[in-house]
Amino acid sequence: MRLMPELPEVETTVRGLERVLLGRQLVRVEPRRADLRRTMPVDLRQRMTGARVTGLGRRAKYGLIETDRDDTLIFHLGMSGHWRINPRDIGAHDHLIIETDDGATLSLKDPRRFGSLDLMPTNEVAEWPPFKALGPEPLGDALSGSWFRRAFAGRSAAVKLLLLDQRIVAGLGNIYACEALYRAGISPVRAGGSLTLPRLKRLAAAIREVLDEAIAAGGSSLRNFMSPDGELGYFSKQFAVYDREGEPCGCGGMVKRIVQGGRSTFYCPRCQR
Repeated sequence: MRLMPELPEVETTVRGLERVLLGRQLVRVEPRRADLRRTMPVDLRQRMTGARVTGLGRRAKYGLIETDRDDTLIFHLGMSGHWRINPRDIGAHDHLIIETDDGATLSLKDPRRFGSLDLMPTNEVAEWPPFKALGPEPLGDALSGSWFRRAFAGRSAAVKLLLLDQRIVAGLGNIYACEALYRAGISPVRAGGSLTLPRLKRLAAAIREVLDEAIAAGGSSLRNFMSPDGELGYFSKQFAVYDREGEPCGCGGMVKRIVQGGRSTFYCPRCQR
């Protein structure tokens, strides 16, 4: 089973890059192949070389690197992508090399090439098609019980599937949806439209809580993911239900695995209703 880095892993990556890139001039930008998941911008080298990094951020599962040329580099890690700081070796799977004016080297390594690199004028980033249809960020105040009540109104689809709809919550993935539903005491198979406002408020709070904790832990050690400094996250050691099929829950029940929308869902039938 291969797992894609989720929001906490991307946030961890952005924070790691910020320590090295913010305020630095990019003296070398070298795309080393023409494509990842899709074709790289043909003018990436020209537009980024000599630019100074003015900000870093994240939208859903995408990382953002802004420059003083009013351009923003948008990256997605795909399944196996990760940035490396001052790598000891550069190989065939290092697809973008960046050097800064203080001598640091960064490489974007992506053996499976499911990641992506895009370059947009900064003032047009919000209108970029993959961003335009996204729902609210799960860590912001816009995600609330009231938002869920409006988004779920009349919906008979399972709440777990609705949470993975990026038009409803931007960047929430399979692992943390399972963990948040567990904390909120909500069965993943419940129809979203059947949930009461108090339960939806608990769900919004649980999503923020589990994501905040995962970010503080540096994300999860997912197969190929590591932060730019080479450290592996350890939130996986705190999983209550994810990947724990057949193990006991604290309530005395047993963690069960089902498949929803082609993805594994882990939950406790006893305490999640």
